[in-house]
Amino acid sequence: MEKRPPITAYTLTFNEARQMRAVLESLRWADELIVVDSFSTDGTVEIAREFGAKVISEKFIGFGPLRNLALKAASHDWIFSLDADERCTTGLVSEIYTELQAPRFDAYHVPRKSHFLGYWIRHCGWYPDYRQPQLFNRRKFRYREDIVHEGFQLDGQLGYLQQPVLQYPWDTIEIALAKLQRYSTLMGQRYHADGRSASLFRMLGSPAAMFFRIFIWQKGFLDGRHGLVLAILYSYYTFLKYAKLWELQKTQANPAADPLKKGN
Repeated sequence: MEKRPPITAYTLTFNEARQMRAVLESLRWADELIVVDSFSTDGTVEIAREFGAKVISEKFIGFGPLRNLALKAASHDWIFSLDADERCTTGLVSEIYTELQAPRFDAYHVPRKSHFLGYWIRHCGWYPDYRQPQLFNRRKFRYREDIVHEGFQLDGQLGYLQQPVLQYPWDTIEIALAKLQRYSTLMGQRYHADGRSASLFRMLGSPAAMFFRIFIWQKGFLDGRHGLVLAILYSYYTFLKYAKLWELQKTQANPAADPLKKGN
């Protein structure tokens, strides 16, 4: 049997003490652990060090740049990425070991199976939810420098693994709303930097289109009330993105209206 190459696993964190042990426990199989932390204050870093992780402290400069920082710090070329709300499964570890004995691709998508309010979502675009490759050779792969929802560049072939990671993104609706607030702010900033406009059509039409996409096109109705709630939450998130973009455009057009500058 051929020997697999060593693997570095990394995760990005900010105040993730609540779930830090669970994510790192699921990564004990990796040859190296890296945690890129944006100056947590809740014990996240201390827990990471308990697991022998290499901790890199860096302010939040965007998800893309932070991920590339992890790649640069890694000791090994093969990288496995796992977010703090995800868990690696034993089935996936076995598949990775087998695949990397003789890699057929330079990067691999991994299916994600997500849990929402006590229910495993099977539709709504949440399963298998291939977004970014989570296993890849860093010599052929790099993240784009996007502040959020970062893309990637791959100089090679892309494959797919079968075993999933488990994701627990939103334990409660309150947590969901807090995350959507944060991500919509970042997306508003990204859209503004890209020169996109917050037209009335987009502010009205995009949320409705998002609801239709998730609840009808991606068969969220088959997930019952869970699917309905997700479709509404994503519609709200879509509205917030464009509302915050509109706010940024108004501030740029009239700097005197910026509340941060009042009284100066």
